[in-house]
Amino acid sequence: MEYPIEPFKIKAVEALPLTARTERERHLAEAGYNLFNLPSRVVTIDLLTDSGTGAMSDEQWAALHRGDEAYARTRSYERLGEVQSDLFGFPYFTPVHQGRAAERVVFEVLLQLGDLVATNQPFDTTNANILARGAQALELVVEEAYDPVSTHPFKGNIDLGRLEGALKGRPRPKLVLITITNNTGGGQPVALENLRRARALCDRYEVPLYLDAARHAENAYFIHEREEPALTIREIVRATFSLADGMMMSAKKDGLVNIGGLLCVRDRELFDRICQNMVRTEGFPTYGGLAGRDMEALAQGLQEAIEEPYLRYRIGQVRYLAARLREAGVPLFEPPGGHAVYLDALRFLPTWPREHLPGQAVSVALYREGGVRAVELGTLAFGERDPQTGVWRFPRLELVRLAIPRRVYTRAHLDYVAETVISVYRGREGIRPLRFVSEPPSLRHFLARFEELDPEI
Repeated sequence: MEYPIEPFKIKAVEALPLTARTERERHLAEAGYNLFNLPSRVVTIDLLTDSGTGAMSDEQWAALHRGDEAYARTRSYERLGEVQSDLFGFPYFTPVHQGRAAERVVFEVLLQLGDLVATNQPFDTTNANILARGAQALELVVEEAYDPVSTHPFKGNIDLGRLEGALKGRPRPKLVLITITNNTGGGQPVALENLRRARALCDRYEVPLYLDAARHAENAYFIHEREEPALTIREIVRATFSLADGMMMSAKKDGLVNIGGLLCVRDRELFDRICQNMVRTEGFPTYGGLAGRDMEALAQGLQEAIEEPYLRYRIGQVRYLAARLREAGVPLFEPPGGHAVYLDALRFLPTWPREHLPGQAVSVALYREGGVRAVELGTLAFGERDPQTGVWRFPRLELVRLAIPRRVYTRAHLDYVAETVISVYRGREGIRPLRFVSEPPSLRHFLARFEELDPEI
């Protein structure tokens, strides 16, 4: 596959840490084989996440100097409001320091013990914030989302039949939340028609529709490419959000900033309640935990993220890495998504018991081999184990995500990643199983520690 030309030139560089294998062995042991514990100074290529790890443009750096650091209703807040209104069209919004803050604030206002939230697939912190309210997420993504080799163009779609069944049921879901793109299931997009039909169902059963919009621009690109080629990216973005009663956004993805987010709604009474919660926990609603300079950078980044040359390059990078791995026979979750290449750990290590954490073991092997940091999205992140019996309930997918930061790595870097992954795959018989040493009760993939076992399992 041809590598897309970067629609930018580089003005500053940062040295990459280069380590020996013996050093990486020591770092893994000190980190308890949890890659979140590795210091970034010992990671050569960091694909742990695309959240807040991108590079800002010259215009964004210039915008930092325009930051108004007054406490209330700053020029920077008003500038962000103008951009939000133009792109997304919500009458009420507040900045937040990141997406999980928006989730917590909204769910504390909307959810009570026993409530249900109908979703395509919730990501880790979303589900944790729902559970913290004593509520439960209903995972209603289409069946194709669980098939790693299916090339369905919109594997992030919510299953409309199952959604209507849930909306007819008792208790009825308190809200419908659709994540665009679907990070849990391979970074896969949601079709505009699927959103329209979900909106119609929400109207029929009088349930609000919210969007988790961290990667909305990438989702819009897929819609433009696969569904609505006559519409521009900007038109697709506006059409997408016109269907929603509210949205939560980690702007650390398609806002192209290192910190920040948005919480937007249409209902004034609800917004007043959100503001009361914001003042108590996050800050005054016109800054929401952000400095004025952060809001200026975000206002600029939201506009840059919907530029078609940028998105063509962004999606092209993911496709290039996927093509290199596919040619070498590495099992992938297909088709490549918008922000990451996902390895299929169940086909990578087909004979492994799931309780030996194959996805985490592959992630550890990638760092050991080449200093590449990835993240497991499988048994460790989404599995459940009975605290009394120790019996596992495994998720249907066992993935390793290689999340590509925005505007950071070049073709040579991605070639290095490909060579590392291919080397690990070819030597996969030497990958070592893992078991827990310490395990927190929730979001354990962030904080757990492990030890390695003999590779003969």
